[in-house]
Amino acid sequence: MEKLQVQLTAILNLLNIKIFRVLLFLLIGVVMYSAMYSNVKPEKLNLELFSVAEKTIRSPITIEDKESTEANRRDAVEQVNDVYRVKSEYAQNRVDLITSIFGSVSEVNNEVQEEINQKKKTAEEAGVEDAPIPEGPSKEEKLAMLKTKLTESETKSLSDEVFIALLQAPKEELLVAKDLTVTAINNTMKHSVPADEVENAKLNVEEELKYTSLSSSLKKAVIELGRYAVVQNEFYDPEATEDQRQQAMDSVEPVRILEGQILVDEGQLISRDVYKKLQLVGLLESENSYKPFIGLAMLVALILFSLFVIFNEMENVDKKQKNLLIFSIIFITSILLMKLVSLFDEFEYSEIGYLFPAAMGAMLIKMLINERLALFQMAILAVTGSIIFNEGITGTLNVTIGIYILISGLTAILFLQKQNRRSKILQAGMFVSVVNLVVILSILFLRNSQYSGLEYGFYFTAAFVSGIVSAVLTIGLLPFFEAGFGILSTLRLIELSNPNHPLLRKILTEAPGTYHHSVMVANLSEAACEAIGANGLLARVGCYYHDIGKTKRPQFFIENQINMDNPHDKLPALTSKNIIIAHATDGAEMLRKHRMPKEIIDIAEQHHGTTLLKYFYHKAKQGGHEVKEEDFRYPGPKPQTKESAVIGIADSVEAAVRSMAHPTHEQIETLVHNIIGDRLQDGQLGECDITLKELDTVADTLCETLKGIFHSRIEYPEMNKQKVKQA
Repeated sequence: MEKLQVQLTAILNLLNIKIFRVLLFLLIGVVMYSAMYSNVKPEKLNLELFSVAEKTIRSPITIEDKESTEANRRDAVEQVNDVYRVKSEYAQNRVDLITSIFGSVSEVNNEVQEEINQKKKTAEEAGVEDAPIPEGPSKEEKLAMLKTKLTESETKSLSDEVFIALLQAPKEELLVAKDLTVTAINNTMKHSVPADEVENAKLNVEEELKYTSLSSSLKKAVIELGRYAVVQNEFYDPEATEDQRQQAMDSVEPVRILEGQILVDEGQLISRDVYKKLQLVGLLESENSYKPFIGLAMLVALILFSLFVIFNEMENVDKKQKNLLIFSIIFITSILLMKLVSLFDEFEYSEIGYLFPAAMGAMLIKMLINERLALFQMAILAVTGSIIFNEGITGTLNVTIGIYILISGLTAILFLQKQNRRSKILQAGMFVSVVNLVVILSILFLRNSQYSGLEYGFYFTAAFVSGIVSAVLTIGLLPFFEAGFGILSTLRLIELSNPNHPLLRKILTEAPGTYHHSVMVANLSEAACEAIGANGLLARVGCYYHDIGKTKRPQFFIENQINMDNPHDKLPALTSKNIIIAHATDGAEMLRKHRMPKEIIDIAEQHHGTTLLKYFYHKAKQGGHEVKEEDFRYPGPKPQTKESAVIGIADSVEAAVRSMAHPTHEQIETLVHNIIGDRLQDGQLGECDITLKELDTVADTLCETLKGIFHSRIEYPEMNKQKVKQA
C-alpha cells in the first residue's frame, strides 16, 4: 500500500503541470469515446435483393420514408375533386331579366293604348260624330317600339315572333305567362347548372312550360324565353380546389420507419420494398455515415468541458488535483465496468444493463469528494449507459436504462447524505435495491406488455444484485482510496470519533482529565471552525487525539493531578520542560504507529506551534540559570491549517478558563483576545491561511461557547454586590 501511495503521489505531482492535467482529461474522453464507439457505429448488412433474411432485422433509428410520403400525398391530391361553386345570384339575375322583358312589353302596350285614347278624346272634343275608332300602331311598329326598350343582347337572342306574341297577348294572359315563366326559371336555376348540363336544364324549363294553358303562340314565346333565361350557374373555383388539395396533402401523415420496427423477419424474402427500407435506415449504404461519430465526439467534448469548469472552480490547488485523480479513477472504472456488463448482450440478455452497479461510483465520490460531483457523475453515467446499453445497431439512446442508472445513483447519494458511516454503506445498497425494483416495475408497467415469470425473476434479481454489488464494491474500494491518497473522509472521521476506539479508551482510562479537556476543546474548536468555514468535524476529531502523548506521563499534567501533589514542584524547570514538550512529539509518534490519518497527526504536532513554556522559562530564570528562550519553546512546526490554528487557540483558552475560579463574561472575553493577540505577536499564525477577520470570528465564537459552558459557574459582579450587602 505504501508503494501505491508513493506512485499516486508522483502522479499528483505531475498533475501540477498543466499538460498532464490536459492529458488526464483526454484520457477520460478517450475511454468514454471508445466505450461508446461500437454502440454508435452503424452496422452494414451483407444482403442482396430477393435473398432470404438469416435473422430478424429491426430498424435502428426512426426515419421518414420521404418517397412513400410523397407518393401518398400525390394519391391524396388525386382523390380531391375539382371544386365548383354555384353562383346563386344568377337565378335572380335571370328572373329579373325576364321580368324586365315582360315589363317592357307592358309599357309598350300601355303607350299604345294611351295613344288611342288620346286620339279618341281629340275627336270627341272636335264634335265629330260617328268618328271611326282610331287605329293603333301596327305590330311592326309596336315591335320597333319594344326593341328600343330592350338591350341588344336580348333582341339578338330572341326571335321577333316571341316579342310579337307577347305584344299581342291579352293583359291577363300576359301576367299569367310571366308568373309561369318566372316560376319555371326559379325551379331550374335554384339547382346547380354546370356547363355540360345547361341543355338539360333548358329542356326542364321547356317541359314545365309545355303543359300550360296558354295560347299556342304565347306558349311558344314563353318556352323560348325560359330557354333563353337558363344559363350555367356552376363554375370551377381554382383557389378552393388548390386549398382542398393542400389540405389533403397536409392531412397525410409522414410515412415513418420507427426505431425497433421489424423490417424483415427471419426467413422472409427481401423484396424491393424491404430492400429500399434497409437502404433508407442506413443498413445497406456503401458509404459510412460520420454523423454518429461527430455527435459522440460533441457529447464527450461537452462532458469534458463541464468537468473542467467544475474542477476549475475549486480553490485549493492540491485538493483540486487529488479530487481530479480520484474522480478520474472512479469514473473510468465505472465506464469500464459498464462496458464489461454490456458484453453479455451477446448472449441475448437484452436487459443486462439493469445489472450494472450504478450506485458504486456515486457512493465513492460522495464520501471521498463531495455530493455535487457525485450528482454530476451520475448524470454522465446515465447518458453513457443509455448509449452503451442501447441494444440497437446504431447510436440511439436507451432512455429507460438511463433513468434507472440515474435514480439508482441519486438514491445512494440521498441515503448517505446524513449517514456517513461505513456500516451504513451496506444499508444504502439494500435501499438502492428496493428503489431499483420499484423503478423496474414502473418501467415494465408503463410498457403495458406481457412478461413471463422467468422474465420478472430476472428483473428482480438484477435490481437486487445492482444495489448489493454497488455496496460491496464501495466497501472494498473505499480503503484503497483512503490509504492510497491519504484521504480523511467524513466516514473515517466519524469512525475515529467513536469512544470505543483503542486510543480514546487509552486516554479515558489512563488520563481522564486529559480526556475531559480534549472533549471541551473539541466543542470549542468545532464551533469556531464551522463559523469560519473550516472543517469542524476534523477539528473535533483532531482534538480528541491532540494530547494522546500525555498518556505516557499523565500525572505530570495538571488536569490529571487529582488529590496529589504536582510532581513538577520537585523537578528542575528544564526537566519539566522536556516532559511537557515531549507530549506533542510522543503523541505524533503514537498516532503514526497506529496509522492514523496525516491530518490528525499534524494537529497533534502543530497545535502548540513553537510557543514558549512561559511558566517553566521564568522558573528557570528565577533559579539563577542562564537559559535561552528557544530552549523552552515547542519544536513545532507552526500550524499549517486553519483547523490546527483554531485548536491551538482553543486548547490554551480552555486550560486558562478552567484555571479561573469564577470567570465572568468580561474576563473570558479579555482572556480569549489576549491569547489570540499573543499568538499573533509571537508569529504562530503566520504559516496558515487564517485571516484577521476570521480570527475575530473565532474569538466571538469561543466567547459565546465558553459562556454557555461556564454559565452556571459564572458569578456576575452585580450578584457579588448583593451578597456583600446581605452579609
